[in-house]
Amino acid sequence: MSQGQAQNATVWKDVLTRVAGGLSVRSDSRRVLPGEVFVALPGTNANGADYIAMALKQGAAFIVTQNTDHPLAGQTAEPSPDPASGRTATFIVREDVRQALGELAGTHYGTAKLPFPLAAITGTNGKTTVAYLVEHIIRAAGGIPGRLGTVEYRWPGHEEHASLTTPDCLALHAMLGQMIASGVTGAVMEASSHALAQDRLAGLRFDAAVFTNLTQDHLNYHKDMEDYFAAKRRLFTDYLKNPSDAVVNFDDPYGQKLLAEMPDAIGYGLGESALPPRALRGRITREDRHGMELQIHFEGQAWTITSPLAGRYNAQNLLAAQGAGLAMGLPESAFAALADCHGAPGRLERVPNTRGLSVFVDYAHTPDALENVQKALRELDFKRIVTVFGCGGDRDRTKRPLMAAAVAKWADVAVLTSDNPRHEDPMAIIEDARPGLAKAAKVVIEPDRREAIRLALGVVGPQDVLLVAGKGHEEYQQIGDVKHPFSDVAVVKELLK
Repeated sequence: MSQGQAQNATVWKDVLTRVAGGLSVRSDSRRVLPGEVFVALPGTNANGADYIAMALKQGAAFIVTQNTDHPLAGQTAEPSPDPASGRTATFIVREDVRQALGELAGTHYGTAKLPFPLAAITGTNGKTTVAYLVEHIIRAAGGIPGRLGTVEYRWPGHEEHASLTTPDCLALHAMLGQMIASGVTGAVMEASSHALAQDRLAGLRFDAAVFTNLTQDHLNYHKDMEDYFAAKRRLFTDYLKNPSDAVVNFDDPYGQKLLAEMPDAIGYGLGESALPPRALRGRITREDRHGMELQIHFEGQAWTITSPLAGRYNAQNLLAAQGAGLAMGLPESAFAALADCHGAPGRLERVPNTRGLSVFVDYAHTPDALENVQKALRELDFKRIVTVFGCGGDRDRTKRPLMAAAVAKWADVAVLTSDNPRHEDPMAIIEDARPGLAKAAKVVIEPDRREAIRLALGVVGPQDVLLVAGKGHEEYQQIGDVKHPFSDVAVVKELLK
């Protein structure tokens, strides 16, 4: 180790000590206060090193960077003056700045070693429902749960709408720190592929990690499916304390790949063959529009639960939640409480009405999710399925005709409309999707989402079911940069008055 490297390591230890004592850490240069630490994160669209001058102007006392060539840094941790402002800061060079931020955040918020078990769920579909189910199990076991995910962030005394499925690193540690203070005894969070690729979970170690499935999504961000899988895989290789506490769907091809690397993991699913050594296997013994009965076998034990949730994919979600509960050390006796858990809002959520119509709102916005939710409805005793759906703007265009094909396969009436068009022309999005409807029994095109729901309600009879897919729990429709108030559930209720 050179003299400069030794000095750098000494200053890093000093900064960690100061951060443990209350010194604040920032990754946004605009929020830096005099004397604080600024971490110059490399980013997808911007590089934190470009904002070092701003952080110095704001009064940062320490700059953490991986850029050894920065004109203000020099090659050591010696205080370096900013020529523009005349301020002086100590530069600390770290090989991996994102991991450095996680270490600082864990030290500052006391979250490096949590006093309660923490579970994370990743996968294309099912994360939110599984998180709600795990939260319910924690509470049924007599615990105090905390939950972070797509719909909201909540723990005792706090509840807010989520801005991201997985918050940024500093916000994530801050929330977990608040959970410690509020007496949480077990927490569960959703881990998105973006968050894993960007190391937002840095500084955390998980007691349980769940892999639900992997199907086409986010290929506007990930270069291909293997890159997408590699991001998800990091939850298990980089952040899980014990490989035996991985909970992986053996019904999914990518789950099988992961299980091949982790033979001690809990593998869950409904299949009968190619079972992993530790198989948490379920069998649906009853299913109707009111829910299901599920029989479970695991390591010589057997039990049965009932649930108001319907569909094979929800049976998998129920198994995933129980696997997470086992990995977290929760008692099997608490699983019976799933009988009164209706899952997450906007996930096959029934919209009550006085006209006796069966109307469900679901967040399905991928080909696989649309396939699963419609298949679940088809297996129940409905005469026809009417599906309203759209495709999001500024997202993976290649999945649009695949989404439409999934609707064409299962729906008797396909109503193609807008989702969140964002910065794209709604009709251009519809044209991208339209080829997938070539084999649909009946197609209605209506770009106005409210009008599309009204038209769909007009053709649904008492023996039919209406599925409004794509937005689920969302209470807005994003057009351009503006989020306009819009809730599928609220619109259905209003139109059915």
